[in-house]
Amino acid sequence: MWGTIAYPIQSLRRLWRDEEGAQLVEFALVLPILLVLFATIVEGGRMFLSYQTVIGGVRDASRYLARVTPRDICDNEDSFDGRGDDLTDIVEKALTGERLLPSGITVTGVTPSLTCTTGDYRFGTAPVVSVSAALSITFPFGAIFSFAGGQTLGTLSTSVADEHRAYGT
Repeated sequence: MWGTIAYPIQSLRRLWRDEEGAQLVEFALVLPILLVLFATIVEGGRMFLSYQTVIGGVRDASRYLARVTPRDICDNEDSFDGRGDDLTDIVEKALTGERLLPSGITVTGVTPSLTCTTGDYRFGTAPVVSVSAALSITFPFGAIFSFAGGQTLGTLSTSVADEHRAYGT
C-alpha cells in the first residue's frame, strides 16, 4: 500500500524538479511586453516620419508663396487670395507621396498670411509670408496599447508653420 502512494509523490517531485520547457514558459510571459514595445517603436517612428514630411511640405508651400508674392505687396496693399488651393496641394502632395505605410496624418487646413515689417530696408517695407497647416494625427495601431492595460490612443490636433521673406516679382 505504501508503495503505491510513494510512486505518485516521487513522480510529482521529479516533475517539479524537471526544467524542460522553462524557456518556453518564460518566453510566453515576456512576449506580450516585447510586442507592445515593438509596436511602440514602430508607431513612434511612423508618426515622426509623417510629421517631418508635413513640415517639409509646409516649408515648400511657404517657399512657393514667397516666390510668387510680389515684393511690393505691402506698398500696393495687394493680397494673395486664390493661392490657398495651391498651398494645400503642395502640403498634401508631400504627405501622400509614395509611402510604404499609411501616414495617419490628415491636413485639415492650410492658411497663408502676410506680415509687413517696417524698417530701413533697401526696398522699403519687407513683406514676410507665412503658411500654417492644421493637422489631425490618428494612431492606426493605437489599439495595440489597450492590450497592455492602457487606453487606446485617440486623435491629436496640432499645427505646423513656416515663414519666408517675399522676394517674388
